[in-house]
Amino acid sequence: MWLNSYKFLMKYPGIQEWHKKSPRITCEENKNPEEVNDEGNKSQTPLEALVASFQEISAKLSDDLIEQIMKCSPKFFEELVIDLLEKMDYGGSRIDAGKVTGRTGDEGIDGVIKQDKLGLDIVYVQAERWSNTVSAQEVRAFAGSLGGQKAQKGIMITTSQFTPAAKEFAEKSDRKIVLIDGERLAQLMIEHDIGVTKVQNYTVKS
Repeated sequence: MWLNSYKFLMKYPGIQEWHKKSPRITCEENKNPEEVNDEGNKSQTPLEALVASFQEISAKLSDDLIEQIMKCSPKFFEELVIDLLEKMDYGGSRIDAGKVTGRTGDEGIDGVIKQDKLGLDIVYVQAERWSNTVSAQEVRAFAGSLGGQKAQKGIMITTSQFTPAAKEFAEKSDRKIVLIDGERLAQLMIEHDIGVTKVQNYTVKS
């Protein structure tokens, strides 16, 4: 059984590299010079290789998620955002979001969701599949939309990025505005299992 596990692990390049460079106990007085490598301490450990592979897979998955979102309809994206906020323990539902989503004169508000289960506070949401960087002007317009609804809290979500000026405006605004860019959106989707499927779990023990 040990031999089978050894052969299985040795299929991975990171494990092979570690095995070559790790110190060994030998009965031979003369070691093979090829086994001595001064750079061994600088190479990745198996755990570091595993973490690096995980990060690479996550980055690729994030890119794939945004790419698929850009192919879908605006309505689908709005519903996806509400589903994500529900998974993040906000208290509303897609029915709540339907009260304003897609209506004429919604003033840039794509959805609303309860901040808590009882609906003691409401958060307004704008979800846009932008390709270009979102400027301070768009964030300022969203803040104006919140004022029109007499709302104090809003979440602005985009598939692209926000300019530094846009972030600065959100921080200084008298309303609480949270900005979520494409990278953060994909991370949250992966974290809360929205649009992704678990393939395999690994437990590293020491």
